[in-house]
Amino acid sequence: MKYILVLLDGMADFPIDSLGGKTPVEAARTPSIDRLLKTAEIGTVKTVPDGMSPGSDVANLSVLGYDPSVYYSGRSPLEALSIGVNLGDDDMAVRCNLVTLSEDDDFESKTMVDYSAGEITTPEAKELMQGIEEKFGTKLFKFYGGVSYRHCLVVNGGAELKDKMTLTPPHNITGKKIAQYLPKGELSKEFIKLYKESYKYLSRHEINIQRIQKGLRPANCVWLWGQGVKPKLESFEERYGKKGAIISAVDLLKGIAIGAGMKSIDVEGATGTLNTNFSGKAKAAIEALKENDFCFIHLEAPDECGHHGNLKGKIKSIELIDEKVIGAIVSHFERTGEEFAMLITPDHYTPISTMTHDGTAVPYLMFSSKQNLGGAVDYSEKEANRGRKIETQGELIRRFFALK
Repeated sequence: MKYILVLLDGMADFPIDSLGGKTPVEAARTPSIDRLLKTAEIGTVKTVPDGMSPGSDVANLSVLGYDPSVYYSGRSPLEALSIGVNLGDDDMAVRCNLVTLSEDDDFESKTMVDYSAGEITTPEAKELMQGIEEKFGTKLFKFYGGVSYRHCLVVNGGAELKDKMTLTPPHNITGKKIAQYLPKGELSKEFIKLYKESYKYLSRHEINIQRIQKGLRPANCVWLWGQGVKPKLESFEERYGKKGAIISAVDLLKGIAIGAGMKSIDVEGATGTLNTNFSGKAKAAIEALKENDFCFIHLEAPDECGHHGNLKGKIKSIELIDEKVIGAIVSHFERTGEEFAMLITPDHYTPISTMTHDGTAVPYLMFSSKQNLGGAVDYSEKEANRGRKIETQGELIRRFFALK
């Protein structure tokens, strides 16, 4: 039996008036998912423990059965693993976004225009981050480039400061004035100074001048959030007796894979956006399952569309995943006759109405080619709320792996 987890990041949503009260997944054409419904199980799973922030870090650890209240040590340290940063036990890693701020003269009056700087390309971002390190790197601060707008700052010897500061994720404040969301607590003066100085430096950078000339948003400021310390995850294979792989375009999931001793697979053209190489991810998963028992395919596009309030894009992303990922993998196993199980779920809600994460229990679909799990009418938030309700961390994946 092969096990496939297809995670549509941020797919879950609330009813939308312009869709006649439907959610994006209800409005989307999903023939591949529909084919599984007759014998599938539908329900909801609580991926965000009470009192914790509904981030992709917390929620994805939860989906994989690592109780965030035990294993979560911050988002950036997981991403640092993927980037290749060797964190010391006394270091603190901080996510460093390249963002677009408005051009208001007074810094505190600026607005968060875009947390992703127009989804800046990795080569452009790499050059900008090299400049940031050269200009602002010190014995205390060291900057590392990641993918697109997602980067890392390591505060040497800063581990004890992790819980003594308040840093706001930029995707939570799109369209809002930044004044009340600037860093607070330890290192706040240093971080705010960095924001202001980076704005001056990046605004004049040739890359951003060229982006503006092309009608693109400039990456004109750094923004810090997601601080944490070196993670300590148990081996996935030892935990479940399954050899596993993760396919993702984002450093967070790659870092989880590395930390859990799983194989992290890169796919050419995988971007984490609506323009990602969906077919390439499906092919990579099929190939990975020749040597692994389990493959986790992470698809970021629904979340990115949710953060941008892009309803049409969110629906389109669900349809592309249904066709090019789920459909391709199901068709492969039907052709080969090999038994398989598939789990389809978001990690959290990213509603179009709020453009940020929500910790409401998410809808899952579980399918086995060997047994009837009950059947369902539809895969949707509404239908899932009529089904099984899973609230214990790790219960969903344990039930998934119990399918034989």
